[in-house]
Amino acid sequence: MAFTAKTANSAFPWRPDISVFHAADIVPEALINQCSTVSGVVEGDAPSLRVAYIDDDEAVFKAEGEELDEAEPDLAECVIYTGKITQLIRVTREQYYQNGTADQLAQSTARALVRKADEAFLAQPDPAPSATNPPAGLLNIDGIEDGGDVSGDLDGLVALIAVLQANGGNPTHIVVDPAGWAALRKLKTATDSNVSLLGAGTTDATPMLLSVPVIVNAAMPTLTGLVIDKAAVVSAVGPVLVAVSDQRYFTSDSIALRATWRIGQNIVRPDRVGVFTIEGGGSS
Repeated sequence: MAFTAKTANSAFPWRPDISVFHAADIVPEALINQCSTVSGVVEGDAPSLRVAYIDDDEAVFKAEGEELDEAEPDLAECVIYTGKITQLIRVTREQYYQNGTADQLAQSTARALVRKADEAFLAQPDPAPSATNPPAGLLNIDGIEDGGDVSGDLDGLVALIAVLQANGGNPTHIVVDPAGWAALRKLKTATDSNVSLLGAGTTDATPMLLSVPVIVNAAMPTLTGLVIDKAAVVSAVGPVLVAVSDQRYFTSDSIALRATWRIGQNIVRPDRVGVFTIEGGGSS
């Protein structure tokens, strides 16, 4: 019988093991999992995820028996390209098999993926004109509403949320950087008062601002906030792929740990997402 090479009779380098983890289970804290509508998975830099949506036409009153006009809703799409976040770690075999090393490396890799994913989700620069990835972060997508500076009081933020709601949005999250959140927490009810406008803050269970949940994240540019309607932000989120190989660094008796995660985001209706600054901050 002729020999046939297959994974069952091939050495490990020819059929390396890869572990696949659902991103929502492994890195649920990543902003792209919390603040977007995950709409699919994409493999490769060139393919895109095309999300269909409708820009509604106006409904009108008509008298009894009157001929009805034909509505013309716009059948539109939002295109999502993705980028691959990666990390490769080299560690000696002796170190890798020490108690706790593998678990600690896995946790470290997960934290690194989340940090990079959060930076990309919020502030990734728009790719060059001839490129499509990594896709722009929410702050760099054209058309989001600018609420200006909200220092001194929350009137500007109130106005921004009203604009987003008038545009059909329903704010689900406010993402703000640590310094910006601290500045907001320092707002007082009056000029000479020590009473915080947002409450004492000593027993907060869930940070809230104008009844909208707040996520404090260091990936947000300093003294900047973003009001997000999760339904308006669509994303492609693949699984977290983890592979371990003792062949890559065979001559040094070392282990290679590789993790990859492909993600991308876009906004279906940018006028339902808004940015604001605190005390003159901003991404520039």
